[in-house]
Amino acid sequence: MPEEVTTTEKKAAAEEGMAKAGANDAALVKKAKKPKRQVLKGRANIQCTYNNTIVTLTDLNGAVLGWSSSGHLSFKGAKKSTPYAATQVVADVSEKVKKYGLQELEVFVKGVGSGREASIRALSNNGFNLTSIKDITPIPHNGCRPRRPRRI
Repeated sequence: MPEEVTTTEKKAAAEEGMAKAGANDAALVKKAKKPKRQVLKGRANIQCTYNNTIVTLTDLNGAVLGWSSSGHLSFKGAKKSTPYAATQVVADVSEKVKKYGLQELEVFVKGVGSGREASIRALSNNGFNLTSIKDITPIPHNGCRPRRPRRI
């Protein structure tokens, strides 16, 4: 009699183990990945200063899809503001944004750095269709009050 009890207990334990294994298998099954949202049109904001170049790609509402800068790509000192660094920055950003399927860009350039033209050229070479290019560099209208004249 005690042997029968142990065998029934073993069967129950085995069935329970199978049920647990089935539950674990269900947990291990990968869920279908939620597809990334597709953005066909966007904006490229390029800020070129004397010291750095920053490129940000956004959708039309302004939500950032990806960004990069020459300092972020470990360019140091005077090399950060070069046209070569600007092309590398654009290549890095376009790699980050590939998953969104971005095709058309409106380009907004701000600043007076040397990477302005190079970054725009790199955007078109990386497969983006540029619909418009706009310069939004801030220009002072009369500016701030000048310093007093020096008396000698």
